[in-house]
Amino acid sequence: MKTSLLAAPYRWLLMLAAFACLALGFIGIWVPGLPTTVFVLLAAWLAARSSPALAQWLDNHRITGPMIHHWRTSRSVPRQAKYAATAGMSLSVIIMLITNMNLWIMAPLVVFMLAVLIWLWLLPEPSGNSVK
Repeated sequence: MKTSLLAAPYRWLLMLAAFACLALGFIGIWVPGLPTTVFVLLAAWLAARSSPALAQWLDNHRITGPMIHHWRTSRSVPRQAKYAATAGMSLSVIIMLITNMNLWIMAPLVVFMLAVLIWLWLLPEPSGNSVK
């Protein structure tokens, strides 16, 4: 009985988190430094556990579908997404330098972005026949 009472709020929290991640992912298309792919993949994971309709919509969407498909089938990220992430993070660093951001704030951010870029570029790229 306790499981069913807790299941609905848990499901709604997961669905709310999925929508929040999806919103952040779409905002990340235009905001430098805010990742798109990571938030879309997280939204897909959360949706799969809370809303089959949202999960299906994400899987079939023209923008999110290919990202999710590549990740699920081969744990790969397309080169175009890697270039976009590199450009966005580089632009963020340039903005931080131009605005004279405090070094104690900027340094950890740059180290984190560098670590993410290294991880991202070490991931395989989808093969030509795995396109959805």
